[in-house]
Amino acid sequence: MIDSRPLPRIGHHQLPNRVILAPMAGVTDRPFRTLCRRFGAGLVVGEMVTSDPGLWHTRKSRLRMDHRGEPGPRSVQIAGGDAEMLAEAARLNAAMGAEIIDINMGCPAKKVCNKAAGSALLRDEALVAEILEAVVAAVDVPVTLKIRTGWCADSNNGVRVARIAEEVGIQALAVHGRHRQQRFTGEAEYDTIAAIKGSVGIPVFANGDIDSPAKARRILDYTGADAVMVGRAAQGNPWIFREIDHYLRHGQRLAPPGDEERATALRDHLAALHDFYGEHQGVRIARKHLGWYLAGDERFDDAGRRTLRASFNGLESRHAQRRFIDELFRHDPAATPGRIARAVAPDGICAA
Repeated sequence: MIDSRPLPRIGHHQLPNRVILAPMAGVTDRPFRTLCRRFGAGLVVGEMVTSDPGLWHTRKSRLRMDHRGEPGPRSVQIAGGDAEMLAEAARLNAAMGAEIIDINMGCPAKKVCNKAAGSALLRDEALVAEILEAVVAAVDVPVTLKIRTGWCADSNNGVRVARIAEEVGIQALAVHGRHRQQRFTGEAEYDTIAAIKGSVGIPVFANGDIDSPAKARRILDYTGADAVMVGRAAQGNPWIFREIDHYLRHGQRLAPPGDEERATALRDHLAALHDFYGEHQGVRIARKHLGWYLAGDERFDDAGRRTLRASFNGLESRHAQRRFIDELFRHDPAATPGRIARAVAPDGICAA
C-alpha cells in the first residue's frame, strides 16, 4: 500500500520523506550523518551529548557537537537527569545552530541509566514532565523526545509518557519498541507504538528492528506511525534510506547499489572520517565501519570477511586504507581476501 498521508512535520520543518536516521553514540557522527543524508535519510539526529556544559570541553564532546556545513534541519540530542541543566544545554545548543532539540529518554546503557538519565527517567513520570516543560520553555526551536516502551515489562508506561510529552509541547516522539531491560535483545514489539500513535496527535516515529523496505511498510501500516527511524540496520548500509523511501512511495523494490557505487561510498566515508577526526583517530574509527560494510557484502563468505577485517584492522594510515578499498573492488571476489592480505605489509603500509 502506498502511503498517501501528508509527510510529517516537526514544528515548521517539513520532512522530505518518512525515513529517519536514529541517533547512535559512536556511530552517527558528522561523516555518517552526511552519508545517510546523501542516500535518502529525511532527517538525521546527531550523537547523544551530555547536558553538563562542564564536560563539553573534551574532544569527544566537541566533535559530537560539530555540525558545520550540514544542511538543516540540524537535530541535536541531549541527555541528562536535571531539568535546569537540560534546559540550559538546550539553550546553548540552539544558540550554536541546533534547529531541533531531541531529548534522550531511550538509551538503555548502564552508564547512562545509573546517572538517572536515558530510559531510567521513564520510572519517574513527574520528573519526565518537569524536564520536558523546562526544555520546551527554554528554546524557540522544536523539541522532540525519544523513548522506549517503558522501564520493564511490568512498567510499559509509554502511552502515559507520550501524553505528558504532547501536553507540554513536544513536537514529535520517537519510540523504540523495547523496554529498557531488554536493551537490544529479543524482538521489538509494535503494539505499544500503535497504542501511543492512537493516543496522541503529534508525529510518532517507529523505531526498532526496521531493517528492510518491506518491514518498514509493514510497521507503518500496523502502527499508523508517521515515519520509521532506522538505527543499526544503517550501519554499513546507508543505502537503506533511499531503498525504504522508494518502496514507500512506489511499492517497488529499488535495485541494490552496484560495486562502483559501493566503492565510491566507502572511499568517501573513510576520507570524511580521516578529515574529521584526524588520521590517527580516523583510521581507528574506520575499522568498525569497514566491518559493517563487509558484513553486508555478499561477494565474500564468513572466512573471507574475517581475513579482510584482519587485514584492514592492521592498517595504520589513511593511504593504506584507501589502497585497501581500491583492491577490495578491483579483483575477482574469490581471490580478493588472499590478494589483499599479500598486498598489505604488517606495518600497515601497502606493499608494491
